[in-house]
Amino acid sequence: MIKTTAFNQLALAAAVAGALSLAASPVFAGGEGKEKCYGVAKAGENDCASAAGTHSCAGTATTSFDGQDWKYAAKGTCEKMGGQLKPFKGQGKPASS
Repeated sequence: MIKTTAFNQLALAAAVAGALSLAASPVFAGGEGKEKCYGVAKAGENDCASAAGTHSCAGTATTSFDGQDWKYAAKGTCEKMGGQLKPFKGQGKPASS
């Protein structure tokens, strides 16, 4: 009986942890009216994983304006910012401010 109770508590803890990780997922951060813009994120300011698979978390880009890293941008503004809508090799050319 004790083993079953411990197993149930472990299963419940795993379910709660899974639900919390889904709630914090960066996928929901984009929302309506936004698109991924590659080549405009500064080092440490990317919104999620690298397209090349070199890192898997937001805020972990080590190079500014890498064509494999992206940041959310309002729809229709990515190319004006110097980025592209698909990953690319090399560095982006951010628009001067």
